[in-house]
Amino acid sequence: MKKKLLSVILASVMALGMTACGSSADTGSASDSAAASEDAAFTTVTPGTLTMATNAYFPPYEYYEGDKIVGIDAEIAQAIADKLGLQLKIEDMEFDSIITAVSTGKADMGLAGMTVTEERKQNVNFSDTYATGVQVVIVPEGSDIKTIDDLADGKKIGVQLATTGDIYCVDDFGSDFVEEYNKGNDAVMALLAGKIDAVVIDNEPAKSFVAANPGLIILDTEYVTEDYAAALNKDNADLLVAVNGALKELKADGTLDSIIAKYIPAE
Repeated sequence: MKKKLLSVILASVMALGMTACGSSADTGSASDSAAASEDAAFTTVTPGTLTMATNAYFPPYEYYEGDKIVGIDAEIAQAIADKLGLQLKIEDMEFDSIITAVSTGKADMGLAGMTVTEERKQNVNFSDTYATGVQVVIVPEGSDIKTIDDLADGKKIGVQLATTGDIYCVDDFGSDFVEEYNKGNDAVMALLAGKIDAVVIDNEPAKSFVAANPGLIILDTEYVTEDYAAALNKDNADLLVAVNGALKELKADGTLDSIIAKYIPAE
């Protein structure tokens, strides 16, 4: 009986000791453990590198300066990579290949002035919003197109393939009246050549194209307002958490506003 009683007492003491130790560890380091998991749990296509897929013909979000891709998205991606302790690699590709590159694991993140849509969310996860875009209409000076409604009058509309401008115009005006181009600049060149009547594209690239091509204007009316976010692989939820954490910090310390203001000065 004494031996049995001693065994019960020892077992109880050991159980209490283990419980006490466990409770102490959880309480004292829960936040540290959460932070560590956010920093270390994610994986990338290439260890130590954050691979960003983009289409570098969308100024001021991404464009070439010599052989280097620069712009709002390039700088935001670099800031995210720095926060996560990674090197940044930017892959330039056609816009309609970005979602595929991310969803098939060829790129970690798509950053290309990309709007969050329900259709795209079927294939990728989206980060928190980092910027707001506005779809506008470019026309030649003297055009009889004065409002969005005028586009419905049998006009030929140029868009960049697979962008939301493409999606909206096909939905609103029909595919027979929409000409798709691989690059926004190609659509603008077609407009200058008289092959189409208007171009629908994001407001900031529109400003750049109009500034570089005399004779074009932007209608004083908005077509659609939308949110931009980074696209990430659905199977890499930890990277999504890490990217959102980095974006939150970049918003809090003013880095995001500073990057955007560098390319889009307040009017």
